[in-house]
Amino acid sequence: MNTPILPDFQKFLIDNKFASEKVASYYAYWASRFISFSNKNSDLNLDLKISKFIDYLASDKNITGWKINQAEEAVKLYLNNFLKNDSSDLNSNLIELKEGECNSPATIILKKMREAIRLKHYSYSTEKTYIDWAQRFYNYVLNEKKKNISELNFDENDLKDFLTYLAITRRVASSTQNQAFNALLFLFKNILNISVNNLGETVRAKRGPKLPVVLSTQEVQKVFAGSSGTRLLILKLIYGAGLRLMDLLRLRVKDIDFDYNTIFIRGGKGDKDRTTMLPQKIREDLIKHIEKVKALHEDDLNKGFGEVSLPNALDIKYPNAPKELGWQYVFPSANLSVDPRSGKIKRHHLNEKTVQNAMKNAVKKAGIIKHATVHTLRHSFATHMLMNGVNIIEIQDLLGHKNVETTMIYTHVMRDMSNAPKSPLDLLK
Repeated sequence: MNTPILPDFQKFLIDNKFASEKVASYYAYWASRFISFSNKNSDLNLDLKISKFIDYLASDKNITGWKINQAEEAVKLYLNNFLKNDSSDLNSNLIELKEGECNSPATIILKKMREAIRLKHYSYSTEKTYIDWAQRFYNYVLNEKKKNISELNFDENDLKDFLTYLAITRRVASSTQNQAFNALLFLFKNILNISVNNLGETVRAKRGPKLPVVLSTQEVQKVFAGSSGTRLLILKLIYGAGLRLMDLLRLRVKDIDFDYNTIFIRGGKGDKDRTTMLPQKIREDLIKHIEKVKALHEDDLNKGFGEVSLPNALDIKYPNAPKELGWQYVFPSANLSVDPRSGKIKRHHLNEKTVQNAMKNAVKKAGIIKHATVHTLRHSFATHMLMNGVNIIEIQDLLGHKNVETTMIYTHVMRDMSNAPKSPLDLLK
């Protein structure tokens, strides 16, 4: 890097103590790559550009998880802090919308949709997903149906046609189509005020019944042997408590009750709270880990930071809470980052890709050929609990399933693993 990349941006980072002189050059490198990516994808809105850029980096095997985190942080600092504090239009090519579209009806609708999502306190990931699907829907209506989206003359047939297009032309999975449906139903009902009634004519993507991938206890031990440190603690906690990945990442220090060996899951899937057990085998390791989190938090406070995002706008009701230790994430990110909603510098939780890569590497080291993901540890937890004689209703509560029918899938797996009938071939003399 003999020729400084984005020198003004680097100076901004150093002067405002967002990064050291050495790190600032790398932040500038990622920001420059984003600008290049943005110029090649000018048809996307800004949120989608960021999301696609991070996905593009993640697809490169040479770019590790911490580099992806660094790149995402660099882009947010560039957009939310640097450009907003600079009046000279340092990057005139980086614009969210095409010229003349800033006040177009479609843009105004997307803005209203974003505001409505935040008013309902949906997660940021849900916000990005819903906006993404609204953008794709607009592009479909504009390019495939040849409608003038500036007139916003949509009806429920456009929604039906788009869902059918996803199923037949794009051949998406049923879960993807359902995700699109939920996003656009929100758009139609809450923003466009268009009633959606009969969707019976819509071609739906179908998914047959699938059994989850489950590891044996021996395979679980091999996976653990392929990891270490904080990543090993995370994998053990997911398996030992039956957590979803986001359950774990969103854990706050105050959610761990060491006296009662209980973990509180706040606002889990379906916005439900539940409790699960704290495995005794990792109790001491978790206590030591939280001591490290406490030291990191105190260091952040000494540097003038230390805030964390709170759910449901609780920071308004309790203005001092964001800096309290109890609200800090149990598994914080190694780096401070810009909160996409407030624009403040905060410490977010660990990136989910970091955990996914840790599991992927551990499975590879263990020589396991099953398609085992982080969620496989949760499936294994439920199945092994059943095999140990735990009541299925109790397992349902621990997993946070709304219906016991969802939990019953593990009885089929358990039967296949432990009480499978003998093959007639094995009965031959």
